[in-house]
Amino acid sequence: MNFRFYNSYTKQLEDFKPKSGNKVTIYSCGPTVYDLAHIGNFRTYIFTDILRRSLGLGGYTVEQAMNITDVDDKTIQKTQVETPDPEIGDLRRLTDHYIDYFFQDMEILGIDKVEHFPRATDYIDSMVDLTQRLLKSNYAYKQDNSVYFSITKFPDYGKLSGVDLSSVKSGTRYNADEYTKEDIRDFVLWKGEKEHEKIAWSTELGIGRPGWHLECSAMIHEIFKGPIDIHTGGIDLLFPHHENEIAQSLNAYDESFVHQWMHCEHLLVDGRKMSKSKGNFFTLRDVVEKGFHPATIRYFLFSSHYRQKLNFTLEALTQTRQTVRRIWNFYNRLLKITIADEQDKINSEKELVKNSAKWAEDFIKELKDDLNTPRALAVFHESVRVTNAYFDTHGETLSEETFNAVNGTFLKMDTVLNILSYSGEIEASGQGETPDEVNSLLEKRVEARKSKDYALSDQLRDQIDALGYIILDTPEGARLQKKEL
Repeated sequence: MNFRFYNSYTKQLEDFKPKSGNKVTIYSCGPTVYDLAHIGNFRTYIFTDILRRSLGLGGYTVEQAMNITDVDDKTIQKTQVETPDPEIGDLRRLTDHYIDYFFQDMEILGIDKVEHFPRATDYIDSMVDLTQRLLKSNYAYKQDNSVYFSITKFPDYGKLSGVDLSSVKSGTRYNADEYTKEDIRDFVLWKGEKEHEKIAWSTELGIGRPGWHLECSAMIHEIFKGPIDIHTGGIDLLFPHHENEIAQSLNAYDESFVHQWMHCEHLLVDGRKMSKSKGNFFTLRDVVEKGFHPATIRYFLFSSHYRQKLNFTLEALTQTRQTVRRIWNFYNRLLKITIADEQDKINSEKELVKNSAKWAEDFIKELKDDLNTPRALAVFHESVRVTNAYFDTHGETLSEETFNAVNGTFLKMDTVLNILSYSGEIEASGQGETPDEVNSLLEKRVEARKSKDYALSDQLRDQIDALGYIILDTPEGARLQKKEL
């Protein structure tokens, strides 16, 4: 069975066929680094992680890029608030700060690092080239030192999002990076220099900076040298961001752009859209500080199908904690079984081996069906139930061959889920007093980071992690959080 995915562009399930045989190219919209990412962002990033891991389990090699937006309206505004002298160097320092937090959070949630993390400010020349191509082909025009894309010149504009262009007047322009679906205008490609921003590049287009929508098109073309297999992102990016990407790329590069568009639905909090003003806004660190283990958070965020809204509540997360605890209890039981001599192997094991092979087959089959994680998890839990029942009936003894088959199946499923690796932490509970050994390692890591010895810093983080603690780098300094379910 081939993978099949729902294509947001065609609005239907389609068999997935990579353009280069066994290799899959993926581009995923990443963070805008002006603040900490919130749990809604991480639902999308975990969706892309499950996609990547599932393709790997299915036998594909994946090359993936996730962009980092380090210049746009939001980053510039934050720079002006947080730095006394908002030059380009200060923008870099500010965004470096939040990029560091982002990578820490990705690691905490067990999200794989991808092959490319391009920063927008490193692709200015590529974005200038893209804009010049659109000017030359007359899809773009200059106005007030800025450059805009004329959406009325591209008849297919709106096919991804379904926006209605019938009331759009030619030449109405939108200079902001983000806007609503109800306000459709020509979008800005290149923004002329603004005195109050003080962040600009001197280019053949004049002095200015790129609009937000420009970077992804330029990066995809530069990194992958042609069309890609899959483009992912949150559903909120479908319009205007991804609609604008399509318009730019198809008309600048004279080639196809994306074969498969995949969008992850919203994460609601207590049934409402997340908002700081409503008091229901959570970063990953907020949730960890409430005592929830990262594996619990990860499990919760992929427990629902990616195309369905997911409602986050602390009560639901508490229930998930118990689910993860049961999984860990089972896996610890499996790892502690007695390996019997081969001659002691009993016939009942044959059925367990047979079941084990079918679980592995059914698990990937469900993931191949548009990443159906709820049904894949049902297979996983059935395998836990049946194996536990076998131990209850026959005792905790297996031949080495059977153990390898059963454990191999669970490890294979965990290449996608990535929760079993935490099972050794089942006894972690309560904050308590931090051991001197852990405090000492934290002090050494702080010094390593001050001296920019990042290799030593990572080594010390791993040692602290092995002792059952998570490092939370906050604006007030590094602090320790004991891992809990």
